[in-house]
Amino acid sequence: MFATPSHPSYRPVRVAVVGTGAIARGSHLPALTALGAEQPLEIVAAVDVDRASAEAFCAEAGTARPYTDLDRMLAEERPDLVTLATPPRYHRDQTVAALRAGAWVWCEKPPCPSLEDFDAIEAAEGTGAGGPYAAIVFQHRFGSGPRHVGELLAAQALGRPLVAHCQTTWYRDEEYYAVPWRGRWSSEGGGPAMGHGIHQMDLLLDLLGPWAEIRAMAGRLVHDVETEDVSTALVRFRNGTMATVVNSVLSPDQVSRIRIDCERATVELTHLYGHRNADWRITPAPGVPAEEAAGWLDFGPDEPSSHEAQLRGLLEDLRAGRRPRSSGTDGRKSLELVAALYKAAFRGTTVRAGEIGPGDPFYGSLHGDSPGWAPGPLGRAVEVTA
Repeated sequence: MFATPSHPSYRPVRVAVVGTGAIARGSHLPALTALGAEQPLEIVAAVDVDRASAEAFCAEAGTARPYTDLDRMLAEERPDLVTLATPPRYHRDQTVAALRAGAWVWCEKPPCPSLEDFDAIEAAEGTGAGGPYAAIVFQHRFGSGPRHVGELLAAQALGRPLVAHCQTTWYRDEEYYAVPWRGRWSSEGGGPAMGHGIHQMDLLLDLLGPWAEIRAMAGRLVHDVETEDVSTALVRFRNGTMATVVNSVLSPDQVSRIRIDCERATVELTHLYGHRNADWRITPAPGVPAEEAAGWLDFGPDEPSSHEAQLRGLLEDLRAGRRPRSSGTDGRKSLELVAALYKAAFRGTTVRAGEIGPGDPFYGSLHGDSPGWAPGPLGRAVEVTA
C-alpha cells in the first residue's frame, strides 16, 4: 500500500513504460527521472515490439528491464503505474490489460480512436477506493499559468467570459506523414483536431467548463492522407461563451494560442509546445482599478506546463487512492468535443453535447463511416456528406 513518507508501509511507486520511441524518451523518461529525485519511484520495465529500442531505453533509464510482451511484463513486474507512449490504435487494449493487472495508467494523447474505446477503458477501471484509474496526458492544462487563470475565472474576478479563440496552427510535412500510423482513421483516430489541437481544446474546456453545441468545417487541402489536415469550428459553451477553434498542420508560422475576452479583462496565452508564466497576458478593461489589475498578474512561482507537472499530481493521487484529473469524465470531455467537431463537419449540422452515444456512427469511429471521408484521392475529404 501507499502512505505518507513517515509510515512504515511507504514504498516506491513501480513504473513501467510501454512504447519507447521519441515521446517516451523525450518526455516520459525526463519526467520520471526528475520526480524520482524527489520521491520514491522506480522504473522497473520498458516494453516495445522493437527489442533493441526497449533495451536502449532501459540503458538510458538505468533501472528498467526490457520486454517485448506487455502481458508478460505485467505478470512478472506487477507495476503500480504504466505509462503508455504507443500509437493511439493500441491504447484501448493496452490500457485495459494494465488496469486488469491492477496498474494505474497514464496514456499519451490522442486518448484512443473513438468514444466507444474510451468508455471501454473507463469500464475496466476499479470500482472501489483506490482505482486503478486511467488518465490521459493533457499536460497543457497543468502548471502555474492555467491554475492561476482558472482560479480567476472561477472566482469571476475578470467578469463573465464572453468570447474565446482557440488556435493550433502548426506545420507538418510529408516526412511527418511517412510514419505508417499517422493520417489514418484506424490508427491515429483523426487529423490535427485529434492529434494536435486537442491539447489547446482540452485547456479551453478546463478553463471555460462544459460546451453546449458546435458547428464545424474540415478539409484535406494538402496532404494525401485519410484524415483532414485543417478544421475550423464555432463552439457555444454552457455558460454562454462563444468560441472559434482552428486546427491546422498547414501553417509555416506555427503558434498555439488561447484568448478569452471577459467583461473586465482579456486573457491570452501564446506559445507553441508548452507555456510558462511569461506566455500569459492579462489586459484589463477600461475602468478596472490599477491595483486590482496588478494583482491579476501575480501568477506565483513559475511552474511550466509539462509532463512532469501533470505526473507529479498523478503520483500524489495514486498514493492517496483518489481519481486523478484527466481521467474518467474529465478525460473524456475533450475526446467528445473532437468527435462532435468531426460529426458537425462531415454531416453539415449542429451537434449538441451528449448526443453522440451508442448507436451513433461517430461513437464507434471519429469519421462516422462518412463516404466523403473514405480513403481516396486528395480533395475528396472536403466533400460534405448530408
